[in-house]
Amino acid sequence: MKIAMGQFAVHPVWEDNARVCLNLIHRSAAAGADLLVLPEGILARDIADPDLVRRAAQPLDGPFLSQLLDTSHTLDLTIIMTVHTPADGGRVWNTQVALRRGEIVAQYRKLHLYDAFSMQESVNVVPGSDIPTLVPVAGMQVGMMTCYDLRFPELARRLALDGADVLVVPSAWVKGPLKEAHWSVLSTARALENTCYVVAVGECGPRNIGASMTVDPLGVVIAQAGEQEALAFAELDPARIRHAREVLPVLQNRRFARPELA
Repeated sequence: MKIAMGQFAVHPVWEDNARVCLNLIHRSAAAGADLLVLPEGILARDIADPDLVRRAAQPLDGPFLSQLLDTSHTLDLTIIMTVHTPADGGRVWNTQVALRRGEIVAQYRKLHLYDAFSMQESVNVVPGSDIPTLVPVAGMQVGMMTCYDLRFPELARRLALDGADVLVVPSAWVKGPLKEAHWSVLSTARALENTCYVVAVGECGPRNIGASMTVDPLGVVIAQAGEQEALAFAELDPARIRHAREVLPVLQNRRFARPELA
């Protein structure tokens, strides 16, 4: 599977972000990618106005995703991202979606909200309540996680036990002391401890670190972006997963039961 990581800084106006996404979709398809992963919350964001995610939220059939779905209709490319969608009580869900051939083929509402490091995502966002299903892409099974989920090994392990070969993590990882180290360590750990690929794509810009990366099942970073906008590619090989699980059979050797939601 050839994957693309589309890293960019999200603008306050959704039309601007749609144009960026359409450009990344066309470039990824032209390069022969099977999967394009975009950052978290790409509909609209303003670091000076954290409530914008709530005011700018759109339903899944709204104009933002409709443009992307129309473009994807003729492309053999799966596109994964998160957008904020309206929920009851004036708040929103942080909804990860997988688009392919003009359809939404999977969706996942973020389970773990970023109420940490002096931030409180739950002010505007309602947590999800379901473990995501796997998304088949180019003969491999893709598990969906979102940003702060990366800090909770239970979800990654559950997806691996469900059959995930690849974990995708659209993110808006906030800058701060040691935060880039956290991102690198956690992305590598989730790959290595589950002997699967991790494709972690971060928003860049004034607030977030960027640093998108793809980590292989033995913890090797095989592609990485810096702090600026980028489109990076990597090849994921099922044979590498088989090899990792032969030499490091942690999924077989585990002594704990499959994680379940509390």
